[in-house]
Amino acid sequence: MRSFLKPSINWLLVFVPVAIVLRIWPQFGNETALFICSCFAVIPLAGWMGRATEELAEHLGHGVGGLLNATFGNAAELIIALMALSKGLTGVVKASITGSIIGNVLLVFGVSILAGGIKFREQRFNKTAARTSTTTLTLAAIALAIPTVFHVTAAGHPGGWSQATEHKLSLAIAVVLFVTYACLLGFELVTHKQLYAGDPQDDGEDRKEAHGWSVSKSLFVLIGATFLVALMSEFLVGAVEAARATLGLTEVFVGVIVIAVIGNAAEHSTAIVMAMKNKMALSLGIAVGSSLQIALFVAPGVLVFFSYLFGRPMDLEFTLPEVVAVIVAVHLLFQINGDGETNWLEGVQLLSVYLILGILFFYLPERSGENAG
Repeated sequence: MRSFLKPSINWLLVFVPVAIVLRIWPQFGNETALFICSCFAVIPLAGWMGRATEELAEHLGHGVGGLLNATFGNAAELIIALMALSKGLTGVVKASITGSIIGNVLLVFGVSILAGGIKFREQRFNKTAARTSTTTLTLAAIALAIPTVFHVTAAGHPGGWSQATEHKLSLAIAVVLFVTYACLLGFELVTHKQLYAGDPQDDGEDRKEAHGWSVSKSLFVLIGATFLVALMSEFLVGAVEAARATLGLTEVFVGVIVIAVIGNAAEHSTAIVMAMKNKMALSLGIAVGSSLQIALFVAPGVLVFFSYLFGRPMDLEFTLPEVVAVIVAVHLLFQINGDGETNWLEGVQLLSVYLILGILFFYLPERSGENAG
């Protein structure tokens, strides 16, 4: 009884039936309420997906398990993005990509450093592994900035820019990023996996804390949670336009802040908990790993390729504020990772930058139709 009354992210599961009722019987509410309820419902469901994936990974071994975690790590956000893409909300999808990167680097890692730093004076991690991941993220940031640079440069020449050319450029970059992601997985899971191996004592403690689900239970939970996430995502995307109008939010703000946060909320909480247990290497791995997955796999390998199947080709051209935000976030991460240790002030610094960028995106006017798709 005491564990039931203990505050838990699972309490948000109550929003699942509420969202279904609001969708089936619109007279009980409005689309803005449906949007809000769907957002809250996705958070615990994403947590269950992550938990089921981790349990399966335990049964399948390090190599296959690591690949499974890498593939399903951002499943909830990917489903939301695919739903939005199928509805033609390309601007929201692209904004959620940049939002995920800056959210993981600045918000998640910032809160983790602050929470861990309050409890421990200094926290250390493997500098070599952190530098490798951050360098790869820098490469991804450069790649995501190139289409915008191309647009700005080519648009200054008569006949120098066209939508078709930009789609070809983005597709070529997407292929390069996808191959880079495959190489990164090989580096982390095969050739240099010792750099990413955790403390054996910590692994033992984690196994004691785990309940030890069977393979069948893990698959059942994963399939059930995935179905419900897809359902909630369909509700969320269907109500996003009405919610934007009612709440006075721009397309970019919804993608960069709202969808990016709710899609990774469960994973965010795990990173913070790990930092408070003085497992900063694991916390950093979650934050940076999630950003890498978005930048190298989800954005190019799934969303760009799937956009052609939907008949709405998506390019990788982002607004100038989005490009600047990603580059600034990655640069700060590179600076903090340089010495292999963190303290609470560095967490405050990361959070300050995230709040400043959030204020920017809140007041940023809606982008024109030319750049929205």
